[in-house]
Amino acid sequence: MNKVESQLIIVGAGPGDPELITLKAIKALKVADVILYDNLANRELLDYAKSDCELVYVGKTPYQEYTTQETIHELIKHYAANNEIVVRLKGGDPFIFGRGMEEIMFARQLGIKASYIPGITSMLAIGLCDIPLTHRGVSEGLWMITGTKKDGSLSRDICLALQSKTTLVIYMGMKNLPYIIEESIKCGKPETPAALIQNASLPNMKIVKGPLSQLQKLANDHQITHPALIVIGEVTNLENIEIA
Repeated sequence: MNKVESQLIIVGAGPGDPELITLKAIKALKVADVILYDNLANRELLDYAKSDCELVYVGKTPYQEYTTQETIHELIKHYAANNEIVVRLKGGDPFIFGRGMEEIMFARQLGIKASYIPGITSMLAIGLCDIPLTHRGVSEGLWMITGTKKDGSLSRDICLALQSKTTLVIYMGMKNLPYIIEESIKCGKPETPAALIQNASLPNMKIVKGPLSQLQKLANDHQITHPALIVIGEVTNLENIEIA
């Protein structure tokens, strides 16, 4: 019998709730020989793995010790050389601030077959808090921005987004929250309605709302930290808006 070709499957684990994962992702987990899983991937999803599947934690806890991307690449190389199917299970969607394409490109450069299964990004889970990303007459669009660029600086797009009639969602921004607030003051938008959402879709989800300028105080008062999304815009204040 011919040996099955080794392959890497980049799989989105969704925002946290283990039921918010696609059927295609579950099928991939069931046939994997190795699963390399992230910190934000719900451990319950590993129950789909077959009994002889090797489970390898490669978590990246923010602001703490973590598995480097270079190490993850080496693990992909090692396991793909010895197993038919390697699943890389990543929180949310691997192509939204998840470096999923980097891992696919790395695998393909080595001649390893690689594919992608989308996941529900954590941004979509804010709807569970009755905050839509867009709303007729309130938000005309959506900006997704990283709160920390590769060099640690803040994206200049934040000020541009604050000037528009759109919803702004900032991923990985809690560490830079004071600077985001400072930027809003510079742009003349400190009173823009905003929200912080931690552990979206999970039983321990927390949410606070208030003017953008007050988010740091609200975060401190309610002990909200990462992983959390910063959502800025009138969609966070719909209960106080009359829609014609």
